[in-house]
Amino acid sequence: MDRHASAHWEGGLKDGKGTVSSESGVLDARPYNFGQRFADEKGTNPEELVGAAHASCFSMALSLVLGEAGYTPDAVDTRATVTIQESDDGFEIPAVHLDVTATVPGADDAAFQKAAEGAKAGCPISKLFNANITMNATLNNA
Repeated sequence: MDRHASAHWEGGLKDGKGTVSSESGVLDARPYNFGQRFADEKGTNPEELVGAAHASCFSMALSLVLGEAGYTPDAVDTRATVTIQESDDGFEIPAVHLDVTATVPGADDAAFQKAAEGAKAGCPISKLFNANITMNATLNNA
């Protein structure tokens, strides 16, 4: 199975602009530029898109791992923080941190933590990164 996305860029790094699109049409020529990526200008950027991909992939993977352990989550909410920094070789993404909160009826924290670690290791987007991926996982059961 192949999925496709594309980007178009015009101009120099700091004064240029581009668009990003996805096969599904969810992203359809969405603009991005230097200010959106490296400053506080509103709009999307590659790191935000990577974070969205990782958070959504992890949430689905956690649902799978919990299901294999006999649990069905009522809700899984994941926030990915993607760190980009300048290095000797240019810019790099050295780390991604996942903050996960879930409501999983019948699960205790030990079972939840085991499932979360399994999902973090097994998520295809996690496997893509050569970065230190950390996580906080919180079970919301009352």
